[in-house]
Amino acid sequence: MVQALTPAVDNSNIEVIDIGQFIQKTIPPRKNLLAPWLPEKGLCMVYAPRGVGKTFFALNVAYAVASGGEFIKWNAPEPVPILYLDGEMPAITMQERMTAIIDSHLKEAEPENFKFILNDFQIMGMPDLSDPLGQLQLEPYIDKAKLIIVDNISTICRSGKENESESWNTVQEWALRMRAQGRSVLFVHHAGKGGAQRGTSKREDILDTVIALRHPSDYDPSQGATFEVHFEKSRGFYGDEAESIECSLTTLDDKQSWAHSSVTQTTYKRVVDLLSDGLSQTDIARELNINKSSVSRHAKKAKECGDYKPAGGK
Repeated sequence: MVQALTPAVDNSNIEVIDIGQFIQKTIPPRKNLLAPWLPEKGLCMVYAPRGVGKTFFALNVAYAVASGGEFIKWNAPEPVPILYLDGEMPAITMQERMTAIIDSHLKEAEPENFKFILNDFQIMGMPDLSDPLGQLQLEPYIDKAKLIIVDNISTICRSGKENESESWNTVQEWALRMRAQGRSVLFVHHAGKGGAQRGTSKREDILDTVIALRHPSDYDPSQGATFEVHFEKSRGFYGDEAESIECSLTTLDDKQSWAHSSVTQTTYKRVVDLLSDGLSQTDIARELNINKSSVSRHAKKAKECGDYKPAGGK
């Protein structure tokens, strides 16, 4: 009888630690690259339907981190180098957007702190992060980066089937390796027809933060860059820091800046305005795409605060 040979296994790189050693081990607390939602050694995702502004959002995050500045209400404690991978945007459009973004930020990023790998400049196309060979192709360019932005999953993580969790394994292993090496990764992704992030939900398992961007229910294209930020996963922060906010890009004296307010406060104001216009609570719920119970709650508060007086005083 021929006995099967056990293949040689190299387990020399596996480190085992007992509970006593682990409890006593000095592990530096994680800082934030952009407080409070983008931690160092963090894995995050922002997703949205087409046209909401996810690339615009990601570029502003990148520039704030690279410059040690701020974006909306989030601050970067210090500038760190970033690498931005873009697999979709035409180079001329990216150039126009970055010019506007630089003008809107108070702090300037050093050129070596912000580097791009753009699809338009790759003769052989973008490396595929779903393929170990593609990961190796990127290896020389990520050495100094503390934040890697992958914009977006469908164009840069191309191998496998989007709805199969196993297809994400190779990218997940790469992301975990980046984290172990001290880097953060922000994935940019599309929303599906149902509104959730497109494809397998396994992508969210290892993530610290998941952000969904949506247009307000009464959004009009004339409003330009206006969207709601919803934290669907917030590991390590909560309460007011994780509250949904509505953001809009405003221009004053030829200088652009971001205004923001609580989605709850904004919805309250819209409910009051529609009540004053004579709409029923059912119509308001349909108009704003919210629950009728939410409309009722806002209406009750408006009456108590004197912000709305129904006809007849009732």
